[in-house]
Amino acid sequence: MKSRLLIAFVLSLHLGPFASAEVVRVEILERRPFADGHEFGRAGAYEKIAGRLHCEVDPADAAQTPIADIQLAPRNERGRVEFRTDFFLLKPADARRGNGRLLYDVNNRGNKLALWTFNEARGNNPTTLADAGNGFLMRNGWSVLWCGWSGEVASGENRLVAELPVATENGRPITGKVLVEICRDDPVESSPFYWTPWAVAIPYPPVSLDTQQARLMMRPYRSEPAVEIAADQWAFARIENGARVPDAGSLWVQGGIRPGWLYELVYTARDPRVSGLGLAAVRDCVSFFRRETADRSGTANPLAGAIERAYVFGISQSGRFVNHFIFDGFNTDERRRAVFDGALSHVSGAGRLTSNKRFGMATLCAAQHENVLTPSESFPFNTLPETDPVTRRTGDLLARSRASGHVPKIFFTQTSTEYWTRGASLLHTDVEGKRDVALDPHARLYVVAGAQHLGGGSTDRGSYQNPCNPLNDRPPVLRALLVALDDWTSRGLPPPESCYPKIANGTLVNVEEFRAQFPKIPGVQSPAVCYTPLRLDFGPSWEPDGIADIVPPKIGRPYRTLVPAVDHDGNELAGIRLPDVAVPLATYTGWNLRAAPHGAEGMLAPYCGSYLPFVRTQEERLKAGDPRPAVLERYPSRTVYLFQVTETVRRLRSQRLLLEEDAAALLKIADDRQLWER
Repeated sequence: MKSRLLIAFVLSLHLGPFASAEVVRVEILERRPFADGHEFGRAGAYEKIAGRLHCEVDPADAAQTPIADIQLAPRNERGRVEFRTDFFLLKPADARRGNGRLLYDVNNRGNKLALWTFNEARGNNPTTLADAGNGFLMRNGWSVLWCGWSGEVASGENRLVAELPVATENGRPITGKVLVEICRDDPVESSPFYWTPWAVAIPYPPVSLDTQQARLMMRPYRSEPAVEIAADQWAFARIENGARVPDAGSLWVQGGIRPGWLYELVYTARDPRVSGLGLAAVRDCVSFFRRETADRSGTANPLAGAIERAYVFGISQSGRFVNHFIFDGFNTDERRRAVFDGALSHVSGAGRLTSNKRFGMATLCAAQHENVLTPSESFPFNTLPETDPVTRRTGDLLARSRASGHVPKIFFTQTSTEYWTRGASLLHTDVEGKRDVALDPHARLYVVAGAQHLGGGSTDRGSYQNPCNPLNDRPPVLRALLVALDDWTSRGLPPPESCYPKIANGTLVNVEEFRAQFPKIPGVQSPAVCYTPLRLDFGPSWEPDGIADIVPPKIGRPYRTLVPAVDHDGNELAGIRLPDVAVPLATYTGWNLRAAPHGAEGMLAPYCGSYLPFVRTQEERLKAGDPRPAVLERYPSRTVYLFQVTETVRRLRSQRLLLEEDAAALLKIADDRQLWER
């Protein structure tokens, strides 16, 4: 026994970091000055570096235990599982001039979002000065890193791709039943299985295109009985140039797909990706750039010795990735070191990923109407131990990280929309919605009152009953919170107090109470329902092995979710009330309803809020029958309005929920409004 321990110790000395370093080769495909060498303050010029990371993991290492089907992945001659991922890095050209901070941006369906959020920039291939937006991250010396993690992302349009292996069993293909639900806003003849405005996810192929071996059902609502569509009335196909073309990843229906209806396809799929390796890809990518000096062939780490702290940031799907990464224990690398010191999970609701299962798909998430049989919101929900009184299961989001000693400081940030369509209340209540539940000391929760899922929405009606909410919450609040997160992690400076609705003070209510509070605005219908996640039973192999024995799953009792209470204007009482909500000129909501041509009446439109402006004068208000006071009734002069906005901005600034530059910008927006001169 002693001799074996001695041999293991000697090997660890000789192998050094490569014994567990999982990035075995860095392939740099592009390295060039960013923004033509523009100087960003004290950090100076930046450079962009893009390429591929060639990785491998030891399936016997306990760090890989949470990865579904890892033991069925192909292995190389060293007994390791190989995979590859794109990476993209923006860093100070002289890394020593940076702030020592690495921000890892979890891509959303292959798309980079950190610069969109913190710099108010656009573009998926940051290259020019315009791509830097206002340059917030660069001016403050941050290095920003991306890599691919989702094996279902198709290449193209500068998306980040991960090449993950396919599981097999004794060399034979693995098959299994899958459920695909399709719901489209507009009438189409055919649709990809997993369609989003940003990208179409790569589905698992059916073992046969014979529709007799599959089943297609349709219904207007989940609560309505399903009607089966005959096998000769649909096909695995797409419409191309007016002709029907066989396509293993698309659904064609005779007569077209009805807007707002649910189409449920169950078929036998093959070749499941080992999708959990995407979590390992992020873990190992960040650990390499944060801590290593070079890869196995001697290619230098361009950030070697420059990083003191690392943070992860994700929006929506990417925020669910952050939650799942921590939940599954990936914040500890193979050498038992912390990966991230802090995390910012934005608009993720109470959700996690659904991809780290056999035939799992990261792009899927449930909403009030669509995909309610997708387990994106599943127990546990809290950051402290909880028990489900129905299933008797116990658990919490941070249990594995707590056991490893690597719980990051974590900010959960939500908008109103997540309470209506993503079950956000479950993050801080019990599963029956009866009482508030405390947050772990490492966690804070901030809700931006009245904002919608991604902010900055269009004001046209489109497929919605109401104009979309234009409240752009992300840059000002999230910039301040990123600074606060770094201060908490690096200097021990306590962050702003959590700010969110609660049962105890009456600011978190059920939908019936909300409807009684919401003003009777002419022509505006308030929602009668919100998203309530279901307890789903996929069979005995689901929890231990990630294998669904029951497809579709058995449906159990729903969890109980709540929504934010509102004032007499319909604006939310609790949370971070930005000037547009605290000193309102309109009602801002996190919910909207589908317009009649795009779905059934009263159906919640996912991820979109409403903007319901006040009329200008009392005369206009009385004529319209609007119960909300008019603009000039509230603010008889420009001076009165600007005074109230200034007080709101000053208060938010003192609470460290706004930076000085953003406080000034909000005051300018208010000052530019022309409501009193006609």
